[in-house]
Amino acid sequence: MIRNYLKIAWRSLSRSKIYSFINIIGLTVGIACCILIVMYVKDELSYDRYHQHYNEIYRVLQAFRSPTGQKDAPPPGPREYQVWGCAPVGPALSADFPEIKQLTQFTSPVTLLMQYGDKRFQEGNILFADSATFDIFSWRMLYGNRETALKAPNTIVLTRSMAEKYFGDTNPIGQVFKAESDLSLMVSGVMEDVPANSHFTFSALISMSTFRRFRPEIFDWWGYVDFYTYFLVPEHTNIAAMQAKVPDFLKRYNPKANANTYTIAFEPLRDAYLRSEAGRQPGTTGSLSNVYIFSLVAVFILFIAGINFINLTTARSMERAKEIGVRKAVGAYQQGLVLQYLTEAVLIAALATVLALALILLLLPMVREISGKQLPYGDLFNWKMATVLLLAPFLVGLPAGIYPAWVLARFKPALVLKGKFESSGRGIQLRKGLVVFQFTLSIALIACTAIVFSQLDHLRTRNLGFRQDQMLVIDYGGDEAVNKNIDAVKTALAANPAVLAVTASRAVPGEFFPNGSTQIATKSGGMQSYDPALYEVDYDFFSAYEMKMVAGRAYSRDFLADTTHSLIINEAAARLYGYANPEEIIGKNFEQWGRKGTIVGVVKDFNYQSLHKKVEPLALRMAPYEALGRISLRIKADRLSKIIAELERTWATLEPQRPFRYSFLDQAFNAQYQQDVRFGQIFAAFGSLTIFIACLGLFGLATYSTEKRLKEIGIRKVLGASVSNIITLLSGDFIKLVLIAILIATPLGWWSMHRWLNGFAYRVDIHWWIFGLAGLTAVMIALLTVGFLALKAAMMNPVRSLKSE
Repeated sequence: MIRNYLKIAWRSLSRSKIYSFINIIGLTVGIACCILIVMYVKDELSYDRYHQHYNEIYRVLQAFRSPTGQKDAPPPGPREYQVWGCAPVGPALSADFPEIKQLTQFTSPVTLLMQYGDKRFQEGNILFADSATFDIFSWRMLYGNRETALKAPNTIVLTRSMAEKYFGDTNPIGQVFKAESDLSLMVSGVMEDVPANSHFTFSALISMSTFRRFRPEIFDWWGYVDFYTYFLVPEHTNIAAMQAKVPDFLKRYNPKANANTYTIAFEPLRDAYLRSEAGRQPGTTGSLSNVYIFSLVAVFILFIAGINFINLTTARSMERAKEIGVRKAVGAYQQGLVLQYLTEAVLIAALATVLALALILLLLPMVREISGKQLPYGDLFNWKMATVLLLAPFLVGLPAGIYPAWVLARFKPALVLKGKFESSGRGIQLRKGLVVFQFTLSIALIACTAIVFSQLDHLRTRNLGFRQDQMLVIDYGGDEAVNKNIDAVKTALAANPAVLAVTASRAVPGEFFPNGSTQIATKSGGMQSYDPALYEVDYDFFSAYEMKMVAGRAYSRDFLADTTHSLIINEAAARLYGYANPEEIIGKNFEQWGRKGTIVGVVKDFNYQSLHKKVEPLALRMAPYEALGRISLRIKADRLSKIIAELERTWATLEPQRPFRYSFLDQAFNAQYQQDVRFGQIFAAFGSLTIFIACLGLFGLATYSTEKRLKEIGIRKVLGASVSNIITLLSGDFIKLVLIAILIATPLGWWSMHRWLNGFAYRVDIHWWIFGLAGLTAVMIALLTVGFLALKAAMMNPVRSLKSE
């Protein structure tokens, strides 16, 4: 019987080639898009899951907030957790919390000049790590003993990529690197590269005992923030009970702090990428709202494809009415007819699934490039995805086919065979409702895509308060030899006529910055302490970056005290200390990291972080030469390749021991929005495909509607109707549906984008004309889709449609 159903189904598909083609293509695109989005979402949800103890690993978040010690001082700001914190918190947790099985700490990433033989590279993203690291995390060791690899001082574990760069395919265990000028590191292990779906990555790990030799004092200093701490607990540990013990724990180990000034929280590893409470952390973070959005888009795309199937099948019910009448008259049961039409639906879905798999294989390289994810082909052929693909014809075909099968099987044979059967009003209204639903989603997606790209353009073009274009940044990793010779280096680089300004600093806008405890006198004369962000700069920083002073002055070589007894802050910092008028804070005393002096200037607020965040308080102090690590050059825009080559030759003459590593500030700064750009590109791509599927369905319905009205059109032409009259007649009904969709889509799209834009501190306004333009676009698409068929019908010779009458 099933074989007979399949034979009849195939004959039906072959008879109606246009409608079968539209149905199959619509479902093909829908299934392909849905699976691609599922692969993307699966990757987003897979971060860190490869660790064996994924559910038992936690990290320590630390929050610092200075107390309010003065009556006229403003209240402390909201507490913000961050991953970086104090070193002594780790050993103290291990001693006081028996639940902790293993604990490890990492430092912030460092950049080192690494040399082996004649190979020399400046390597970034190197971490110092405790010996327990490999007991907690499941990174695979290729060479070496994972239990002892990070125990001894002056040992380093390389990732596969870094090991191959220096040693090829050979086992490098026991080989010795020269790091910087005075540090030798023996290779004690080689591990597989950190998987891309990790919330932080690194190129190598150096034993923490190596770092301890250089800075032993900071391991007991609760005020030094440079470490992030992870720990492992047994299964089913009550983390809430552990968190409840934190206040007493801090009283014992850090009595100077209290719950208002310093606290810690335990965050599960599973929350690190998508749900973290940390405002600042290493590595990339994802967006849970984006995951939800793409999941909804996947459902909508598949739903729209299913709607096309339902619309076209029920619209063509009149063509199959006589077939059903005859089959019922000769004894066919309703259940058998339902099964027959469900078989047709499953067959169409099966063909679409096969074509969808081919389309995915074709599109996957492009999706990888847009999304920045690996998305291996193997993900399509593992048992989970294979099961989904095998079940897809039933999961898609049965829901899409159940209503048309039920409608067709309920036809009454007596009426059908007498020729008295007509389409029901309810069926027509349902089809219209489904078209409205399709175009509601399409119009909302058009408007949302426009708003997303408007916001991305705003991020790229907004005036950040400093010069970011034509700024070339040389990263020399804080090389001691360069810093000792920094004035000569700057002078030599500035001698190039293409160089307009030169400055040195510890970091540049968009990069990592520390926070520094800073006391400033209040209006009443007392000292108030906060922890604003900290930039260390030289005399030329403000002029090179074209920053504006709103009060006081910039650092100057004319004032010898500027190197140690002067401080410049931004407007946000002035407000933090209670000075709404920046002029009032000039001359006030400050204390910061061992320095005392006066505030000499207030710089206009500039966006030194991503525009996802508001400008936060910032102190810019004169850097001691050993703290510098970047040289910024404002250069002319023309002949860039020649200018860079000249600068590289100058650098090689002055500092031959250091590679010439450069980047352009605007590119590096805008890299912060890479996730947002990818979101926009993916959203636009799948939004366009959604509109394509909707138009495909509209084309099918318009084709059928036009065919049914050919005789009517012929009569109207004979009675004098013009081509424009015919086109208006045939297009009008569909355009009305699109206009209704515009009214529904506008509030839906506005609400969705308002929620998304809340993730940006600086955002565009949502204008009404965006939805008007989206609606107009939808109307034009509908007119092009329906108008072509209407024009073809209107131009037809009426004799052809009336000759049978």
